[in-house]
Amino acid sequence: MPSSPSTHPASADDPSAGTSAQDTAPRESARSDQLALLQQILDERMLEAHFQPILDFHSGEIVGHEGLIRGPLDTPLRAPIDLFRAANKHGLILRLERLCRQTVIERFAALGLDGTLFLNVRPQCLALPGVGTAGTRELLKRLDIHPERIVIELTENLPIFDFASVRAALTTYRSVGFKVAIDDLGEGFASFRLWSELQPEYVKADMHFVQGIDRDPLKLQFLKSIQQLAEACGSLIIAEGIETEAELAVVRDLGVPFGQGYLIGRPGAQPSQQVPEAVLRVLRQKAIAVYPAQATSRTPVTAEALLIEVEPVRATTAAAEVLQRFEREPSLHAVPVVEDGVPIGLIERYAFLERFVRPYWRELFGRKSCRGFIDAEPLVVDKHITIEELSTRLAEAERRYLAEGFILTDNGRYAGLGTGQDLVREITRLQIHAARYANPLTLLPGNVPIDEHMDRLLGSQARFAVCHCDLDHFKPFNDRYGYRRGDDMLQLAARILAGACDPHLDFLGHVGGDDFVLLMQSADWPARCERALARFERESRALYAREDLERGALVGEDRQGHEVVHPLSALSIGAVVAEPGAFASHYEVSTAAAEAKRQAKRQPGNTLFIERRRPAGTDTTHP
Repeated sequence: MPSSPSTHPASADDPSAGTSAQDTAPRESARSDQLALLQQILDERMLEAHFQPILDFHSGEIVGHEGLIRGPLDTPLRAPIDLFRAANKHGLILRLERLCRQTVIERFAALGLDGTLFLNVRPQCLALPGVGTAGTRELLKRLDIHPERIVIELTENLPIFDFASVRAALTTYRSVGFKVAIDDLGEGFASFRLWSELQPEYVKADMHFVQGIDRDPLKLQFLKSIQQLAEACGSLIIAEGIETEAELAVVRDLGVPFGQGYLIGRPGAQPSQQVPEAVLRVLRQKAIAVYPAQATSRTPVTAEALLIEVEPVRATTAAAEVLQRFEREPSLHAVPVVEDGVPIGLIERYAFLERFVRPYWRELFGRKSCRGFIDAEPLVVDKHITIEELSTRLAEAERRYLAEGFILTDNGRYAGLGTGQDLVREITRLQIHAARYANPLTLLPGNVPIDEHMDRLLGSQARFAVCHCDLDHFKPFNDRYGYRRGDDMLQLAARILAGACDPHLDFLGHVGGDDFVLLMQSADWPARCERALARFERESRALYAREDLERGALVGEDRQGHEVVHPLSALSIGAVVAEPGAFASHYEVSTAAAEAKRQAKRQPGNTLFIERRRPAGTDTTHP
């Protein structure tokens, strides 16, 4: 949640050629008024510091605050985006950055806020004179705040070309105790390059991937991937933008350690230090969140899905020509170097620009060949390998390839480029496929996600009921009315069982055929099952012909031509209560539930059978 916005080139505010004096006069007047207001704000220190709490999910305590800046109330520069745009336009960005830092730190101390202060800083201003550590350390010493309580939060709103200077500045900050955070991961420019280069202690997941995560499997898998990557890199994730209890429950269950958002606390000049009861209720509950899932099919995907067609250059191409390519194509992350169709290296955008922006390099090396800028050891892979194989190659290779990308070939010949960010996106999509083995008729999760959810329940020591549901005498119904009417009955059963669930606590899966599984954490799960049975008995009658209903049975013939009478279809539910520690795996639970289902099917009509026997040492209470 950055306090400083993207800036725009100053030329965007200049009058266009040919504009008359009459047209430019109002614009110049507005520019002058804006400058006067900005000068007044800086001279009279008219900024306001607001703070938004950051919550530790494990302890349930507020462990820090993000400092945010607001301009004077009822002025055109109230919003930070307008304030920073004006400062950039008038060449006052350095003064504004210094005043923002001072205002936030002083107010943090005056309020006596506990924990860590996340201080928003634009990466481009880190190494500027006057924004270094000396002034900040002196201010902290005067206010009796240790640097270890300060996190430099990099607001990623502009592309960073001079990574070396940013790294050097952060090394200085870290040497005296400051920590580093990256803001809005996944939203801005070159997020993964920042992560790889700067190795921050904290990474903030952009609110786009948090809001609605309880309903969107893509967001779920993205945040899950980021959390796994953070654990491998030694970073801690802070989920931004949490606004509902359902979002909080999913984020917590993914193992994300920290969060902030309106549900936890809104930004304010005097932020509340009390964690809302609704938040504490979610953190205390033993029930796990039900992850969203959708039906889809899994198809093999190769690295060709990541291929970006980029025109290569030769090793003799002038460096100035490569520079022009990067300037014309801002999204171009690298230029491949190819000789006779075979890739020999890669010119990575940021490494090239870091060197070329040095004094006199354009004049000295612009006309020379690009040979000196070539990475002669890029990662080269065939476009026909699978995404899984490529992921393994990247995991075993140097970490720089995730940021720099790789070359794709077709039987040894250059084909195109791929990026680490696209690979992460594709892996996320594949994880969704893996999590969505689902029944194509009912679109309900199948065996894989059922087992995964059951393992999550067992691993969290949650108390839950597993209900194995089966349609009795379904085959005679299917034979009598045909598979289309049989599909109607299966879909009816799926809708009724789904209607019996609390979507935040109960999980419904379709094992296959006419078998369904309910994993229920609802305290009133037996009553929910009874309501489902009554509803099925009532609504399934619409699928029968009148004569069969009047007869109360289906009449058919066996293979020998003898008349056979079958009862109308019914729903049988066999249930087992899984107490914490009672079962070691989902295999044991499934076996016990299958036996309970067989007991239910021995009774006529729509039936719920609850297996009440327990392994030694467990109680007999229900969830």
